[in-house]
Amino acid sequence: MKARFLIPLGIFLVLALLLGFGLTLNPRDVPSVLINERAPTFNLPDLFDPEKTVSSDALKGKVWLLNVWGTWCPECWREHEFLNRLAKTEGVTIIGIDWRDDRAEAQAFLAKKGNPFAAVGFDPDSEAIMDWGVYGAPETFVIDKQGMIRKKHTGPLYPQVWNEEFRPLLQQLEGES
Repeated sequence: MKARFLIPLGIFLVLALLLGFGLTLNPRDVPSVLINERAPTFNLPDLFDPEKTVSSDALKGKVWLLNVWGTWCPECWREHEFLNRLAKTEGVTIIGIDWRDDRAEAQAFLAKKGNPFAAVGFDPDSEAIMDWGVYGAPETFVIDKQGMIRKKHTGPLYPQVWNEEFRPLLQQLEGES
């Protein structure tokens, strides 16, 4: 008779453990199937000069970051100051893709807040972004010298994420030939 009460208790304990484990996970950490795969190429009009293009091919042989952002994205606003600091103090090449945005608003945003990007591609219709598996902004990718995606971070970059995850990876990748 006691065993009849132990079965529901056991089921409850298993469900409680699963729920407890699930609550420790970060919902922004969505694994990407693109990790250790060749980065999709893109050729986008330059945000500041539509006659020029921003191309991923121009970065072959370099370690670089791709940052997807938009002026409509509050988290992008929050991470922007940190990206400016990275570009100035860490010497990191950051390529931006301004996604689903208004060109004039994006230009005004960078003029006012500073421009951490070596180049900014303009992608108002999600032409390039879909191949990268982007579903929100900001998202940042690390691309190695061979053009392989080595890391994807969903959400804003902050010092803790940079110091614990990005900096060691970039140092490792820069040391590789």
